[in-house]
Amino acid sequence: MPHRVFIGIGSNLGDRQANCREARTKLGELPNTRVVAASSYYESEPHGDAKTWFVNSVVEIETDFAPADLLKHTKKIEDAMGRKRVKGKRWGSRVVDLDILLFNNEVVNKRNLKIPHPRLAERKFVLAPLAELAPQLIHPALNISVSEMLATVKDSKRLHMLSV
Repeated sequence: MPHRVFIGIGSNLGDRQANCREARTKLGELPNTRVVAASSYYESEPHGDAKTWFVNSVVEIETDFAPADLLKHTKKIEDAMGRKRVKGKRWGSRVVDLDILLFNNEVVNKRNLKIPHPRLAERKFVLAPLAELAPQLIHPALNISVSEMLATVKDSKRLHMLSV
């Protein structure tokens, strides 16, 4: 039985929307994986060291991969699209960023992989597109819905939906 997974996609370098579209396509091309739904694109004010605004979206996929294997594949997609990781810089600019937000109803707490994503409930740029796809989905650790998280998020960064 395939796993139900939500992945956050972000880009703030180059053609940001095209980068997000390419990442969506590449996720759907993974073996035994299909994109079930995709949110609108949102433009969001950057966090951390990044200077330019991001384009963000969320996709829902079904996949046969286990969490650790899916993480390896998302990192390969990032690398193939030109993502450069800078040691010590956590929230810098990037061609693409893929984050596993939720994986079934599982909680994973490993050094290199934490699911649900540890900052999911703190980021409007993730919650808004996620709420488009699954507003009533319950966070397995916080036991509240995505729409409730979005309604109470303290993130003051600006965010707006992009027209298609």
